[in-house]
Amino acid sequence: MKIWVDADACPGAVKEILFRASKRTGVPLTLVANQPLRTPPSKLIDSIRVGSGFDVADNEIVRRLEAGDLVITADIPLAAEVIEKGGEALNPRGELYTRDNIHERLSMRDFMDTLRSSGVETGGPAALGPRDRQAFGNALDRWLARNAP
Repeated sequence: MKIWVDADACPGAVKEILFRASKRTGVPLTLVANQPLRTPPSKLIDSIRVGSGFDVADNEIVRRLEAGDLVITADIPLAAEVIEKGGEALNPRGELYTRDNIHERLSMRDFMDTLRSSGVETGGPAALGPRDRQAFGNALDRWLARNAP
C-alpha cells in the first residue's frame, strides 16, 4: 500500500500533513510533479519528476498505482481512473471519491466546463482554509486506520 500525490497543484499544507502521516504510520509516500519538489529526508518519502505536458503526471500515477493505493488529487478525471484501477482517491479538502460518487463529480465537472467555455464566469474554488485542512487530515486518518499495516 502506498500514497501517491498529484503534487503540481497540491497545497503545501496538505503535503505537510501527508509527510507527518507517512512518518507516523510507515506508509510510503510519493509525490509526482513536472517540477522539482522538496521533500523531507525520509526513506518513506520520495518524488518523481515527469516531463511537462497535459496529464503527464496523472498518467504516471495511474501507470504505477496498484489496487488499494491512495491518490491525493483534486483532478476528478484522474480520480475516476484511480477508482477504475482499484485505488482510492482523496481530494485536498477531505472528500473521498468513490465508485458511488465519482460519476456525479465527473458530470458536474463537465457541466462547469461547458458553462466556462460558453463565457459564463463560474469563479474558482475558495482558498484552502483551516476547516479544509482539518477535514483532509481527518479523512486521511480514517483511511489510514482502515488500511495501514
